[in-house]
Amino acid sequence: MANAPASGAGDVQDTPLLVLRNVTRTFGSVTALADVSLDVRAGEILGLVGDNGAGKSTIIKIISGMFPQTSGDVLFEGQPRRWISPQQALAAGIETVYQDVGLAATLSITANIFLGREIVRPGLLGRMGFLDNRAMTQVAQADTAKTGIRLPHLETSVGNLSGGQRQAITIARSMSWARKLLILDEPTNHLGVHEVEELLRLVRHVRDQGVAVVLISHTLAHVMAITDRILVLRLGQVVAEHVTRETTTAAVVNDIVGASEAEIARSLNE
Repeated sequence: MANAPASGAGDVQDTPLLVLRNVTRTFGSVTALADVSLDVRAGEILGLVGDNGAGKSTIIKIISGMFPQTSGDVLFEGQPRRWISPQQALAAGIETVYQDVGLAATLSITANIFLGREIVRPGLLGRMGFLDNRAMTQVAQADTAKTGIRLPHLETSVGNLSGGQRQAITIARSMSWARKLLILDEPTNHLGVHEVEELLRLVRHVRDQGVAVVLISHTLAHVMAITDRILVLRLGQVVAEHVTRETTTAAVVNDIVGASEAEIARSLNE
């Protein structure tokens, strides 16, 4: 059997925080998503898995406001939503860590964590646009320390960091700002073994604070270790749903590729 998610999970609410109902997305003559329905609750980690082209990235781009669905309904906190910009999703409390790590290479670590959300100084200086660099540095130190990943001085330019260090900053920034929903798209890319362990610990911590988490990963060992449920997509459609503690890696792979579980088990043992 698969590993069950860590005990001590946050209380999962009965009413879903996010609902996609019969969502379709087309790009010209190409259908990227076809009649997809899913839900995720506060205090829950939902894994989205599938082969390349299964539709995972399209789902998170709809949820995060990169583009709207062609048809179907998206409900967030029980209200119909049709995001037309990422800023609308951010304002609603949705944070997304994309696998291409969106950072400004010429800016410092601190500046990247507060990019677009800078803290201004109180009083007249703040109204004149002066930033409170001391306050931002203190928060950045606390947020990056939570990742467990060693980083240089916070005034170091991001362009001088390794891939793993950049990923740590992106994750720290998103976890700091995520109020309702955190979406992680292949977050363990570029991370070493210790860094992955720290990341999974952080994701559990976010879940235990009552935040909903959607995790996309090709690394099924991480998905099996941390999620509460797994949704499998193939060719733009949902083909299976599993309660993680009640399924196996072979069963999930079976749904991803459409092979029999016996065939998958044989291939894993070879």
